[in-house]
Amino acid sequence: MVSSVPTDSVHTTHSGATDDYFKALYQRDVVLQVDQLTQSFDQGGSQKVILKDVSLKIYEREFVCVIGPSGCGKSTLGRIVAGLDAYPSGEVIVDKEKVKGPSASRGMVFQGYTLFPWKTVKENVMFGPIMGGRSKSSAERSAREWLDVVGLTKYENHYPHQLSGGMKQRVAIARALVNEPKVLIMDEPFGALDPYTRQKMQKHLLDLWRNIDITIVFITHDMDEAVLLSDRIVVLKANPGEVQEIIEVPLARPRSPDIVTDSHFLQLKARINSIVHNPQPVIDPALTDMPDVPRMTPLDKHKSVT
Repeated sequence: MVSSVPTDSVHTTHSGATDDYFKALYQRDVVLQVDQLTQSFDQGGSQKVILKDVSLKIYEREFVCVIGPSGCGKSTLGRIVAGLDAYPSGEVIVDKEKVKGPSASRGMVFQGYTLFPWKTVKENVMFGPIMGGRSKSSAERSAREWLDVVGLTKYENHYPHQLSGGMKQRVAIARALVNEPKVLIMDEPFGALDPYTRQKMQKHLLDLWRNIDITIVFITHDMDEAVLLSDRIVVLKANPGEVQEIIEVPLARPRSPDIVTDSHFLQLKARINSIVHNPQPVIDPALTDMPDVPRMTPLDKHKSVT
C-alpha cells in the first residue's frame, strides 16, 4: 500500500525559513547511519582503497545527493548501502539494523533499467513481492497501485522493449517502491536519458518524494541535478573516497526545473564545483598514460590530412 505523508508539514519551505526547515529535519529519526566505512579491492596483489573512513547520517524523509569526481566511490557507497557489496570495516545501519545484505528495507534503482525482458511491466513490478512470499493476487494489487502512481497503468501488459527510456525507468522505480523500502538508493538513474526526458523524470521524482514516506540517496555526477533535487549534498573526494563536505541546499521547496537559472541556485552550484575540482581536477588514473594513436589506415596520397 502506498504510504503517503502530508506534503505541507514535511517538504514545503519558504524563503527565509530554511534555517527552521533544517532544524526540523535534524529532529527527525536517523534512518541511515554510516560510521567509519572503508572499502578496498585487490588490484594486482595490492589493496586499492575506494572509500576511506566515510561517516554520515541521513534523516527520515530526507533527499540526499552524493556527488564527486570520477573514481570517488559514489556507486560503491550506494551498492554497500543497498547490501549488494560487502565491506571490510566500518558500519552501515539502516532503520536501526546493520546492513549485511540485500533487504526489502532498501530499494535500488540503477542507470541501466535492469528489467526482466521476458516479463510484462506488471510482472516486473510484482516480482519483488512474490519473492518476498506474498500471494500473486496481493502482489498484483500492489503492482497496479504503484503503476498508477508512476503513470503507467495502461502499459501494464507491455514488455520492456515496447517502452521508452523514461517509461522503463518509471517501471524500475515502481519495482523498487512496491516493497515499501525505508531508503531508496538511486545510482545515476537518469544518466542515459535525453535532456527533456531527464527533466520530466526529475520533476516526477520530486513529486513522488514529496508525497511518499521515503528517504532517497541519489548518486549523480550532475551538479545541476544535485542542487535541484536535494536537501543536502554529500561531496566525496577521490583517491581514496572520503567525505569532503556535506552541504545544505537552502532553496525553497517545492522546486521546479526553471530554478536552475536562479542566482542562488547558480551561486550554490559554483560553490560545489569549486569544492569538487579544488585544488585541481582529479584525473582518472586510466587517463594518465594515454598512448599516441598510430595510423591504422594508409594515407591517400591525393588527399591532405590534418
